Amino acid sequence: MKRIIVYIIISTTLFSSMEVVLKAVGNQLDAFQITFIRFLIGGLFLLPFAYKEIKRRGTKFTKADYRHMILMGIVCICLSMSFFQLGVDNSNASTAAVIFCLNPLFTMVFAHFMTEEKLNKTKVIALCFGIVGIVFMINPWDVNPGDSLLGASFSFIAALVFGLYSAMGRTSIHRLGGITQTSLSFVFGSIAMFIVLLVADKPIVSGINTGNIAMVLYVGVMVTGLGYLFYFLIMQISDAATASIVFFIKPIFAPIMAVILLNEAIRLNGIIGIALIFISSYINLREHRRKVN
Repeated sequence: MKRIIVYIIISTTLFSSMEVVLKAVGNQLDAFQITFIRFLIGGLFLLPFAYKEIKRRGTKFTKADYRHMILMGIVCICLSMSFFQLGVDNSNASTAAVIFCLNPLFTMVFAHFMTEEKLNKTKVIALCFGIVGIVFMINPWDVNPGDSLLGASFSFIAALVFGLYSAMGRTSIHRLGGITQTSLSFVFGSIAMFIVLLVADKPIVSGINTGNIAMVLYVGVMVTGLGYLFYFLIMQISDAATASIVFFIKPIFAPIMAVILLNEAIRLNGIIGIALIFISSYINLREHRRKVN
């Protein structure tokens, strides 16, 4: 039990710091460039752990498995995480963080069509709380300083598409293993993003210097690598419902970090939005745990 709590604290802290660091490094590097770099680093970091998981489980891959993970990588990195970085760049880190925490709700919507996990009344209520929470966070009638409708829209799309990525992963995680399919999808997605950078004539390593290399390594190794590693370790020694507590706590931790480290101000509408999304996450978590038990 103590080990689970430690893993949850580590994973939540790393994920909660993500938007703060990406906000800082995003001012110096291209959004697509930093997305490519951090997921390539994170995917390679997870590879040794994926190899151990493959050996332990005796996993045998088919061509369909590779196609599936390549598609997962494109959906996650080329689409979701690119929009996510654009969302961070065009809004407050706290706003991007809280909106992205809705991705488990979108996962359950896609899972309704892709798996045996069907929507019910409780899940729909959770989704409604989350959507209303987004409206308060965006505050379209009086946009908060530092925020923009464009940035919030990018964050919303990122959460939506990441929900699709997670639902795709649920169709294969029991056979391929969480660390394995995450690591390989990150690497395959990074290769696809590398091609995008070449075609779009965007920088690959240009702009990285002694002033920002520490932040680049942090989001690559610590957040994208260790963060996901501990997330799946929680899942291995407990269950998916317990692991999802990370995204239940993050809407509280991430804004606090943004206020302390970036001097962001959270107005009343933001507090209401965070509370509604917190309630939404709680309803979703409770429903998930009810099914597990």
